[in-house]
Amino acid sequence: MTRLLPLLRHGANGVAAGLLAVIFVAFILQIALRYVFDWPVGWTAELSLVAWLWLVLWGAAFVLNDQEEIRIELLDVLAPGRLRLLAQALGSVAIVVLFGMSLPASWDYVSFMKVEKTSYLKIRVDVLYAIYIVFVLAVIARHLWQLRRIARALWRGAASLPSSDSV
Repeated sequence: MTRLLPLLRHGANGVAAGLLAVIFVAFILQIALRYVFDWPVGWTAELSLVAWLWLVLWGAAFVLNDQEEIRIELLDVLAPGRLRLLAQALGSVAIVVLFGMSLPASWDYVSFMKVEKTSYLKIRVDVLYAIYIVFVLAVIARHLWQLRRIARALWRGAASLPSSDSV
């Protein structure tokens, strides 16, 4: 398992890099087609938008680690030791509950969108938005893992989380 996680993280970074490359190539192609060949096309902009959407949600789900996430820690910073862990646990529980509650409606919406296709590339919109379901599941899994880490720290009497076993 310890060998698998770095391999998966490397693969996730590779997917993100590939999506960035797609955005870059589509952007350069769009400029060349429009200004060099006087042939404006819409599919390059659509491809860039699709790749950007996937990049943002894929990156948030699998590439960013806990230290790289943007968080509002106003109350968390003010709380001493174990109270800080409890505040972090409360935040993770809220995220798991809220994202869990949103999952059925999100699934229904994404499933419903199979009737639509994008304008130029004719990608089914449910396939396009499927990454959101993956993102929600990854966020829930990450915060369940965070709750496990907090429970272990509280059980051991620690005042804070060890930073080494972050997901």
